[in-house]
Amino acid sequence: MVEIAIQKSNNPHFHEIFTPEAVNFIVAIHTVFEPVRQKLMAYRVARQTHFDEGNLPDFLPETKAIRDGDWKVAPIPADLLDRRVEITGPVDRKMMINALNCGAKCFMADFEDSLSPTWENVVDGQLNVKDRWAGTLSLTDEKTSKSYALNEKTATLILRPRGWHLMERHILIDGQPIAGAFVDFGLSFFHNAKAQIAQGTAPYYYLPKTESHLEAALWNAVFVHAQKALDIPIGTIKATVLIETLPAAFEMDEILYELREHCAGLNCGRWDYIFSFIKTLSQNKDYILPDRAQVVMGSDFLNAYSLQLIRTCHKRGAFAMGGMAAFIPVKNDEKANATAFEKVRADKTREATNGHDGTWVAHPDLVPVAMEVFNTLMPTQNQLDKMRDDVNMAQNNLLQVHKGTRTEAGLRENIRVGVQYIEAWLRGKGAVPLYNLMEDAATAEISRVQIWQWLKFAAKLEDGTIVTHELVENLVEDEMQKLKEALGDAFHAGRFIEAITLFNKLIYAEKCEAFLTLRAYEMV
Repeated sequence: MVEIAIQKSNNPHFHEIFTPEAVNFIVAIHTVFEPVRQKLMAYRVARQTHFDEGNLPDFLPETKAIRDGDWKVAPIPADLLDRRVEITGPVDRKMMINALNCGAKCFMADFEDSLSPTWENVVDGQLNVKDRWAGTLSLTDEKTSKSYALNEKTATLILRPRGWHLMERHILIDGQPIAGAFVDFGLSFFHNAKAQIAQGTAPYYYLPKTESHLEAALWNAVFVHAQKALDIPIGTIKATVLIETLPAAFEMDEILYELREHCAGLNCGRWDYIFSFIKTLSQNKDYILPDRAQVVMGSDFLNAYSLQLIRTCHKRGAFAMGGMAAFIPVKNDEKANATAFEKVRADKTREATNGHDGTWVAHPDLVPVAMEVFNTLMPTQNQLDKMRDDVNMAQNNLLQVHKGTRTEAGLRENIRVGVQYIEAWLRGKGAVPLYNLMEDAATAEISRVQIWQWLKFAAKLEDGTIVTHELVENLVEDEMQKLKEALGDAFHAGRFIEAITLFNKLIYAEKCEAFLTLRAYEMV
């Protein structure tokens, strides 16, 4: 008999989520698929070792027939045919209401990179999603007495569960934690799938951190299992896969193929993709990037991957979603806002012109900006007919290092952003406004792996300075002193000491660690 231990939360409606039937549902998913998940995690490690030895990612010879084949994904539901602007954010109750009401076509309710997975956040998020489909998602702010409720017309909801590598330690099965992906998908599907279908939509998901078509095949098998268990027709679930890892960029056709019954498209997860590019090639001195701010979508490997994604998706009848505009409005600074909005317009103009079917924004005020661009350049529901047969990216295109410089200012920015994001994450905040950008876990990941790689290869900065342990140590100390002075009591009241300690462990580690969130999760 399976032994199940689930930690109670402070939410008085906890038992509405963890009903005996719902628990049995996720335990069954775990029982059937956990052995496969573990094998895939071992495959990730083995493949990273292969890259660390100097080998480069490339298209798989054994799946050439899939890439060359004439096949398409299954038809896409009506409420996903127009996805020109999608907003993303954590499953915080007020944020969900505002995002669903903001005028975007879709809202990605996030249990992954913009959610710090404290147990309370996870439980509250599931209840908020359940309330959305029960028609009871509302809120009165205790501080302001302002009321929040859903409009009659809302954005189509798409839920993002955690990636395959993240565990949920508050649910133990035979003494072992269950995968966070099984929990986030399983509970949301069990409680809401039939209500979603009854209300004219369906269970839609964004799948993060996928590294191979084998991982996509696991998701497909989980979807089939879940639909059969609830007597829901196979193919009802529709998923969009984030191409945000370098290995996955060489398996886009194969990922679509494995999920062809259930796939609505692919998305350019640009920030995680930069992180993955650095991490995957972290042991290779030929692949050292310039400052993060200089790694932009319109050139080199990012441009190649974006165009390849459009071509691949449209060939298969799937949507090619653009990436995140992380800019957020700056209060009482019209000049800064004008600059930020212009950058967003330029980014979205590039995406729409190239053939993307929609894009992401991180703040409601950016919805009209992105919407105007896509309305002008994409008057139809989507651009599936824009085939981009002129695009045919080879390995060298997808690995083309961005030109630019490494600077002390860029190094300092990595330190500031990395530490501050980790500190907020440890306090339970996964979406953090920093320096006029909305940051999530990908930001801190870029910051720490870039410093790690610069240290490993003693990278030279623009002024000739060599990146050494002593230099970074001095800069960390200087930046943290500035933060202390700027934040005052808030610095000491926060979790900065722990964040600094973890950040230092990661950047000075002998081996580049796969995910900082694995370490940070032990501390929340």
